Amino acid sequence: MTRLTDPGETTAVLKRHGLSLKKRFGQNFLIDARVLDRIVAAADVQKTDTVLEIGPGIGTLTQALAEAAGHVTAVEIDRDLIPVLQETLAAYPNVEIVNQDILKYDIAALAARAEGSLKVVANLPYYITTPIIMSLLEGDIPAKSITVMIQKEVAERMAAGPGGKEYGALSLAVRYYAEPELIANVPPNCFIPRPAVSSVVIRLTLRQTPPVQTKDPAFLFAVIRAAFGQRRKTLTNSLANAGSLGLSKAQVQQALKDMELDENIRGEALDLAQFAELADRLQESSWKERT
Repeated sequence: MTRLTDPGETTAVLKRHGLSLKKRFGQNFLIDARVLDRIVAAADVQKTDTVLEIGPGIGTLTQALAEAAGHVTAVEIDRDLIPVLQETLAAYPNVEIVNQDILKYDIAALAARAEGSLKVVANLPYYITTPIIMSLLEGDIPAKSITVMIQKEVAERMAAGPGGKEYGALSLAVRYYAEPELIANVPPNCFIPRPAVSSVVIRLTLRQTPPVQTKDPAFLFAVIRAAFGQRRKTLTNSLANAGSLGLSKAQVQQALKDMELDENIRGEALDLAQFAELADRLQESSWKERT
């Protein structure tokens, strides 16, 4: 059986299939067995679990997942890698290989036929990390957790708390749907080819219910996006200048005053609960003005 944590084996597999790395798919193949172990341990993969792996590449992580899980569904967008996966995963009858775009894959159907818990695990391409993560979170998938290796900068933004430069709309969106935890740093020398930046393994434990209550989640996130659209502006100006919200400066100032917050405060100072309260107050103010 081919073990893919040896750089020579990875290169040989690609050469055997006449393949080269494709920049458009962000292909950087993991070659560090210790990192594989950290990912599988962080995801807490058990023999009773079904794992959805996004972007298996040549099957390096897939092999480790297959040895720990009851079933692995590996969804790979690059059709040229399917014959490679069929070779490298031939010894694992509990692996299903799917050639599809994960953004179009029916995860709910997989969850419906899964035995035990569904867990998502992936070494995600940098260029599409955020769209994939947000699609999973907003799609309300019936999974227990999402454990992924992603660009360090993006992971730090996901896990950031109020007040820091990394804190923003992505941090708040992740907190609404999940509890993030940074697990391990992964340097560039753990991959071939070496990426230009470092990576981080992050686990998102999905929430059963949101940590805050709000009258309209869509409006809440519209407020959050507007708050961080121009970070240097005060929250009052950012929200009043966001035409899509239809708010006046006076409305925003009054809502902040009612919350005992300074009208010159910036969005990065508010936590998720404060944004939820602010959004509800602003929406109620708008309703009163229209009636």
